Amino acid sequence: MSSRHLAKGSRAPPSAKGKLRLYSNRFCPCAQRVHLVLDIKKISYDVVYINLSSIPDWFSSIGKVPALETETGDILTESLIIADYLDEKYPQHKLHSNDPLQKAKDRLLLERFNKVIHTMYKVLLTSARSFTDEPEETISEGLEMFENELNNRSGSYFGGSKPGMLDYMIWPWCERADILKLFGNQYALKKDEFKKLMEWRGFMLLDEAVQNNFLDADTHIRYVQSYRCGIPDYDQILAH
Repeated sequence: MSSRHLAKGSRAPPSAKGKLRLYSNRFCPCAQRVHLVLDIKKISYDVVYINLSSIPDWFSSIGKVPALETETGDILTESLIIADYLDEKYPQHKLHSNDPLQKAKDRLLLERFNKVIHTMYKVLLTSARSFTDEPEETISEGLEMFENELNNRSGSYFGGSKPGMLDYMIWPWCERADILKLFGNQYALKKDEFKKLMEWRGFMLLDEAVQNNFLDADTHIRYVQSYRCGIPDYDQILAH
């Protein structure tokens, strides 16, 4: 298991045939999705961290994270596809609803959340000064949609009495939400406006898989600042 992010010029890690291997990056929220699924299901796996600013030659045929190498050597990419595969392949701690209609509704919510994700990263990784009111409105409307959805669900989570697939798939961006206030108070989460979401966030922070993969706001802020300077520091947590 590598600890530093492997970059161009590095050697390919030894084969992990017969064991799952996840090619990941500590600051990639989509990769975090897969870590959460693997950890909540307590699946044994190897992890290799990839420097996305200097992709190793031996990894160029895959080219992006997350990528899951199965026990048979097959490669799967795209976080939602990998998460679905793991939920079917490893039925312990089932994350998707057994109701096909509810599963479809949750996937539609995820699709709508993609617009919030895109806008959030536009704020975080580019110059916020050039923005109009559109990002604030898009993020606020998206959060309001999920606030209303939580109010209509039975239980503290989107999955009901415990976190389900939808909870884990949106969590990585909710973990990073506190960074938004760096770019103006209008982006800070309003506790009185999103009461259910804030309660949900508190419950999610107690989850074992979330705790295993959690990075605090200061760590995310240092990464964002390094990225905006053109030198993303993927290995910063090894020095702290």
